[in-house]
Amino acid sequence: MKIAVYPGSFDPVSNGHLDIIKRSANVFDTVYVLVSVNPNKKYCFTIEERVYMLKEATKNINNVIVEASDNLVLDFAKEKSASVIIRGLRNFIDYQNEITLFQFNRSIDKNIDTFILFPSANNLFLSSSSIKELIMFGNDIKDYVPEGLSEYITERIKERFNKNTGF
Repeated sequence: MKIAVYPGSFDPVSNGHLDIIKRSANVFDTVYVLVSVNPNKKYCFTIEERVYMLKEATKNINNVIVEASDNLVLDFAKEKSASVIIRGLRNFIDYQNEITLFQFNRSIDKNIDTFILFPSANNLFLSSSSIKELIMFGNDIKDYVPEGLSEYITERIKERFNKNTGF
């Protein structure tokens, strides 16, 4: 059985993330979507909110399991008996970050490999930051986030933006 982990902050989840999840689910028997914590990031959504959004977005994909962890991704992968970490790669900047992360991970555990997926053409420009920016400037995001989550994401971001909490 081939098990993979797709880690990310998913702050918020986008159609780009969902595209990678669906395509991964077609390749692997089980895909753990891991809401992970990056100490260098300031999040707009709580871990619970990010897990909720991902569970809603993936509720019809039977071999996807959404979980959260503040452990190292490699430790989570080992705990789940995963042999692969899935990463999305949009551009050269992503490439530079991902190859460094890949080499670092391989130095720790050679049994866990990295599986790179490129975004579909309509998601190439999409990022969680761009979704937040669209909302802050009053634009509709329904074409960029999973079905049924547009209003939820918009309300939460406006709420936090109006409280001047910053991003």
